[in-house]
Amino acid sequence: MHAQRLVQSCGVREPPGPTPSHAGTNRRARKSLPHLRIASLLSGLLVLWPGGGHAGGPEIRTLDTPRFFTPPTSRADWEARAADIRAQVLVSCGLWLPPEKTPLHAQILGRIEHEDYTVERVTFQSWPGCYVGGNLYRPRAQGPGPFPAVLNPHGHWPDGRLTDVPAVSVPGRCINLAKQGIIAFAYDMVGYNDTSFANYPRAGQPGAAFDDRHRFFGTNALCQLWNISLMGLQTWNSIRALDFLESLPDVDQSRLGCTGASAGGTQTFILGAIEERLTVQAPVCMVSHFMQGSCLCENAPGLRVKYSNLDIAAAAAPRPQILIAATGDWTKDLLAVEGPAIASVYDLLGAGERLRYLQFDSGHNYNQSSREAVYAWLNRWLWDGPDTNAPAEKPYVREPDRQLRVWPDDQLPADAITDQQLMVYLKTRQQNRLAALRPKQSRDFDAYRSRMQPLWRHTLQVEWPIPEMQLHLAPVRAGNGWSAMEFRIRAGNEAGTVTAIRFQPAETRRRSARANRIIVLAHEDGAQRYCNAAQEPQGLAAALLQAGCAVVVPTQFSPVPTANPFKNFYTTYNRTRLQQRVGDLLAVCDSVRKLFPSGQSAPRVILCGAGRAGWWSLLAAPGAQAVVADLGGLSTEEESAWLDDDLFCPGLLSLGGFETAALLAAPHPLVIHNAGTQFDASHLQRGYKVLRATRHLLVRKAAATDEAIQEWLTHL
Repeated sequence: MHAQRLVQSCGVREPPGPTPSHAGTNRRARKSLPHLRIASLLSGLLVLWPGGGHAGGPEIRTLDTPRFFTPPTSRADWEARAADIRAQVLVSCGLWLPPEKTPLHAQILGRIEHEDYTVERVTFQSWPGCYVGGNLYRPRAQGPGPFPAVLNPHGHWPDGRLTDVPAVSVPGRCINLAKQGIIAFAYDMVGYNDTSFANYPRAGQPGAAFDDRHRFFGTNALCQLWNISLMGLQTWNSIRALDFLESLPDVDQSRLGCTGASAGGTQTFILGAIEERLTVQAPVCMVSHFMQGSCLCENAPGLRVKYSNLDIAAAAAPRPQILIAATGDWTKDLLAVEGPAIASVYDLLGAGERLRYLQFDSGHNYNQSSREAVYAWLNRWLWDGPDTNAPAEKPYVREPDRQLRVWPDDQLPADAITDQQLMVYLKTRQQNRLAALRPKQSRDFDAYRSRMQPLWRHTLQVEWPIPEMQLHLAPVRAGNGWSAMEFRIRAGNEAGTVTAIRFQPAETRRRSARANRIIVLAHEDGAQRYCNAAQEPQGLAAALLQAGCAVVVPTQFSPVPTANPFKNFYTTYNRTRLQQRVGDLLAVCDSVRKLFPSGQSAPRVILCGAGRAGWWSLLAAPGAQAVVADLGGLSTEEESAWLDDDLFCPGLLSLGGFETAALLAAPHPLVIHNAGTQFDASHLQRGYKVLRATRHLLVRKAAATDEAIQEWLTHL
């Protein structure tokens, strides 16, 4: 790969030393608990109770929180991570279940001819009635083609795709690409120029400024439940813009690229992460380890909980990519940090020559120096030419705005929809897609799980199976007919610590038919419901021990920062309380299997949740062999019920709600009680019927007594 720092377009300096990218610390544990027969089975998992534990939870991340990149250890390691990154981008943008590509109804209007290029006005419909506007610049003096083609998304420049100032010129870039034999398509971000909605303010009205209109879409909190976002819409518009280019007879579909600066840079590497059709990409002044993007169009919920822009940009490897940075913005560390980090992936894949990263001594820009560096790179990979001899930018004169605008007076077509209509359309589309995917026959379940499990995992921001876990064990203590051991769980480098107690019945009970059964009793208040002040079992926990069952009680869940999840892009960078709790329960379920093997078979883990933990348990159902969930009689008729702090999860309804997680675990036994009058179990009932497992499903509107719950838990 090539790395340069260009100062005033001259002088070259190689980047200093290796990247300071940080691999996650691997805290291996000491096996020093001789009273545990299982210690030899847990090499690398156990540490003494006080050692190495982390009592605190994750701090609140923001778009400015420094992020570090873990270099992959092998090709297989990177390929798995890259697939995971692509899935997270698609899930966050509401595009995991592939949308139907409706007709573009593209129109190409008002051709303006110059000696060596032409420019036309373009509009197409990314969704029915959702119009995207742009300009198409084509070579004229180089024969009929076919030609390479490059998408040109713009950033938050005042005039959008029409911006033509020294720091950035979208028309200047597109004109020069056309002069060099490359078809260039510049298209709007939402709210800019010709890409608007029927209800948005028009020119001269309050709120008609492009940036104001741009930031209006998808701001209702309910949109997050459906993964409807400005970033999702713009990502889809980019996909459809690529479809538009492919539809042109003079475009070579094997030579497609994308380049943009600032938020246009974000659009570039986001598209590159999910679109194999791109041959080459050039994100400018955006890839940074300490600033990830400051607009709704760059911050879809869940997108950067696990990954940062470094990971997402690297996901394009080994396809050619050039990164352009500036000394005067957040890309100032490109030569020392971001470039070498991404280069580690290209080098691993044997594609080091396919990455270049440059830095110019300037402010935030896509100026002539930056453009000329990109021209050279595109010339190399789209024309197979020597990038060292690429032509310098030629003088240009762009047309007046009215000649470039599709609707210069903001008079959209009669069938243009409002933003609210689009949101209803997207919600209905997702509902229909979920309905079509639900299994109709037992053989449909394999395809259903393969499609829906990644959606479940990325929506909940959980790992399953859990790849890395640390367990901290306290000494065993004896009680009246039972023994107990407290333990702490930390799953992954970024997870908080969960504390739990495992109660084991007396030795005489351990040989019963229930000896291989471990019951996890979860409540939102921790252990208060199942243990007294002395941490001794009481109530349902004591009764289950008497019946010969081992019991695990989470005593303290991992801390969650106190913050408004609807402000400052919180959900883009942090887990909500529900996501954290589902991860906690999965960690507990997985840990008890690792900690307490019984004979030759793994223990049967039964998860029993009450109150809010009942809902958390439903979502964690794939991690247990059976679930008993008390839903607290919550009324869920209104979608706003899921905005409660303990129940909010971006994408929850796009996932299909709690029933999807439960169906992923089917036909495992499932008991739901205290469901109230609004709980709809019809999809669960149909799913269990398809599997001929209706006897494994019980749904009761009324709350059950502890005696009834004990009966279920000891016989499931």
